[in-house]
Amino acid sequence: MVSSAEILAAFREVSNTKQLDRAELYALLTDGILAALAKKYGPNVQAEVDIDDGKGDIRIVLLKTVVETVEDSSNQISVDDAKSFDDSFEPGDVMEEPVDFAVFGRAAVQAAKQRIIQRVREGERTRIRDEFATRVGDLLSGEVQQIERGKLVVMLNKFREAEAIIPYREQNHREHFHQGEPVRAVLKRVEETPKGPRLILSRGDPLFVKALFKLEVPEIQQNIVEVRAAAREVGSRTKIAVFSRDDSIDPVGACVGLKGSRVQAVVNELNGERIDIVPWSPDPERFAKLALAPAKVARVFSDPGSKTIQAVVDEDQLSLAIGRNGQNVRLASELTGWKIDLYSSREWMERGGEQQLFAPLPEESEQMADVRLSDIAGMPPATVAVLEDAGYRTLNDIIDLEREDFLKLPGIAPEEADRIMAMIDELTTEDAGGDQDRDESEGNNAA
Repeated sequence: MVSSAEILAAFREVSNTKQLDRAELYALLTDGILAALAKKYGPNVQAEVDIDDGKGDIRIVLLKTVVETVEDSSNQISVDDAKSFDDSFEPGDVMEEPVDFAVFGRAAVQAAKQRIIQRVREGERTRIRDEFATRVGDLLSGEVQQIERGKLVVMLNKFREAEAIIPYREQNHREHFHQGEPVRAVLKRVEETPKGPRLILSRGDPLFVKALFKLEVPEIQQNIVEVRAAAREVGSRTKIAVFSRDDSIDPVGACVGLKGSRVQAVVNELNGERIDIVPWSPDPERFAKLALAPAKVARVFSDPGSKTIQAVVDEDQLSLAIGRNGQNVRLASELTGWKIDLYSSREWMERGGEQQLFAPLPEESEQMADVRLSDIAGMPPATVAVLEDAGYRTLNDIIDLEREDFLKLPGIAPEEADRIMAMIDELTTEDAGGDQDRDESEGNNAA
C-alpha cells in the first residue's frame, strides 16, 4: 500500500522536473483528491484536505451534514447514523469522517496525476507561445525526428517539447534528409492547433537565406547592415538587397566576407544555390539596374502609376538579363516589387529611340507566367493533380525542375517524368523560335 509520504516525495520530484511551484503542485494534488472523492461518494461531496509537507502526511476528512432524512448521501448523514458515532449529534450539525489515505490514495493519486499532466501541458504551451511569438525569422536548429507524408518533424535542440515541422512546400526539394540528421530552418510562423502551438519551419522561404546571413555576418547582427529585400527560387537562385547604416561599411562586401567566406558558408548550407548580393536603393530605377545584375543595364525608365520599369540592355547583355527561362528578370522584379520589362537596344531604337515607351508591345502576353498546367495540351489530369498537390500549378512553376525532381513526387513514374520534360522542352523551344532574344524578352516582360 502506498503511503502518503511516498506520494508526497513522488510529487515533489514531479514539481522539480516539470518546474512547478510547490504550492501549485499541492493545489493540484488537493484538486485530484477531491475529484477522486467525488467519483467515490458522489458529485456533491464535501471534504477538507490538509497536506503537511513537514511530516509527509495527507489528512482527508469528509464533511457530512446531520439530517432527519437523507436526500444526498454524498454530503448528508442521518441522525441515527451520526449518533452511532457520538450521541451529541443533532440535526444541522456537521460530522467529520476521516478517510484513510492508504486505502483511498491510489484513485486520488491517479486523478491528481491527470490534472498535473494537463496543467504541465498547458504551461508548456504557454511557454512555447511566449518564447516563439516574437521569433519569426529566427534560425532554429534540431534534428529530424520523423518523416511523414513528405513533411519533416523536427525536435529542436532547445524547447524539445515544442512541436515543429517543415512542411513539404517549405522544403528545398533538391535536399534529402533522413531520420536523426541535424537540420537548420527558419521559423516562418506559429500555428494554433487543438493540441497547442505548432512551429512552422522553412528551408525554402527567402527568410531562411536572410537568417543564414544574419548568422554569418556580424554587421547584420549588430543592425549596421540590413537585408532590405530578398527573392528566391528554391534550390536554384536567390537575390538579396542589402543596406548599410554606416557609410564606411560596404554592405555587399560585409555579406561576401574575406575571399567570399561568409557568402560561401550560406551557399554551402543551401547546397550550392546561387546567390546574388546587390546594394539596396530607394530610387526604383537605380534599384532595378542593380537588381538585374550580373547584366549591365544601359538605361531604365519608370512609371510609378503602373509601378513598371522599362530596362534597356545591349544586345550581348539581353540573354544574361533575362536569365535561364527568365529567372534573372523574374527575381529582379520580385526583389524590387516593380514589374520589369526588358528591351534590347536595337528593339528600343525601333520602337521609339530615346523616349520611354509604356504602352505594351504588340501581341505581348503573359502566357509563360500564367499558363496553368491543366491548360497544357497533352498533360494528363492525373499528372496535373499530382503536380498541383505538390504546389506546382503553372508552367512557370515547373519550368526549372529537373527529371529527378519529378521522380520524387508520388505517382510520377520515370516514363511520365520523361513526358513532362519533353513537354517543357517543346514549349520553351517554341518560345525561343525565330528571333530568340526578342521572344524571350517578350515572354518575360511580365516577370
